[in-house]
Amino acid sequence: MIDAYFQTFEDYRQQNSFDGQPTALYAPVNYIMELGGKRLRPILALMGYELFKADYRPALPLAYAIEIFHNFSLVHDDVMDAAPLRRGQATVHTKWNLNAAILSGDVMLIYAYDYLLRLDAPNRIAEIVKVFNRVAREVCEGQQLDIDFETRSDVSIPEYLRMIELKTSVLIAGALEMAGLAAGASMDDVQHLYEFGRNVGIAFQLQDDILDTFGDAAEVGKQIGGDIVQNKKTYLILKALELADGPDRDALFELMNTPTTNVEAKIDQVKNILNHYNIRALTQRAKQEFQDQAFEHLGALSIPASNRVALESLAHNLLDRAY
Repeated sequence: MIDAYFQTFEDYRQQNSFDGQPTALYAPVNYIMELGGKRLRPILALMGYELFKADYRPALPLAYAIEIFHNFSLVHDDVMDAAPLRRGQATVHTKWNLNAAILSGDVMLIYAYDYLLRLDAPNRIAEIVKVFNRVAREVCEGQQLDIDFETRSDVSIPEYLRMIELKTSVLIAGALEMAGLAAGASMDDVQHLYEFGRNVGIAFQLQDDILDTFGDAAEVGKQIGGDIVQNKKTYLILKALELADGPDRDALFELMNTPTTNVEAKIDQVKNILNHYNIRALTQRAKQEFQDQAFEHLGALSIPASNRVALESLAHNLLDRAY
């Protein structure tokens, strides 16, 4: 079923590729949109719409708008991070230049609004745009918090959870919320959809945190311990700093606030402290709490239980993954 959503979306995307002039503006847009990815957010939009309508294809403009916005944010994030690679390929600013990345990103944001307005939901288009604006603003707020945290040594767990909610979770939640609005769902159902997506998004990021430190490199597909090397203040690190005694806390604080040339030794030292305080299990417990809240909201939707099966299955696959 997921493959069917994916293929339908890809067909629509290819039919609506960016072939305008000047080429220097639109070639980077096509490039980033064709780099692939899971297409998680547009698929969730299609599935959210289908909860209430038999045919999900009228939601394709919404799904495309969401994916355009997501990729626009990635183009600009890569500029801010000076990242050389995205999905294993050169980032837009690396392949072209900074000006191309900024301007092409700008036009992507404009096109996201253009596709929103192609939705056949005249009675709710103003509300959908309002939700889109809120989500877009919150994604920017989350990105700024993430940048701020790089130079702070006093980040709290509630602050971290709020940051990942804004940076990662609200776009997932907003995709479902807008889909419910477009499909004519009741406001109660729209709110349950949003809360389902918000909690799934937070749990999704916590699972990422776990896999980055404790995953299997062959399954995850990247070096384990990348967050530790980059001194990222993930939930695991913050929980360990909260629980550790004096010497362990001082050692972890020093490790996570200084650069090192001995990468493997740093990863091993940090993981030893995390293991001593059972941080992996505590993080999994926190993830499970958000996961449970998500499924409570999904179960509260006023639709037949059979309509929820596909969305519930996708959520389980995302949250129980080992990669």
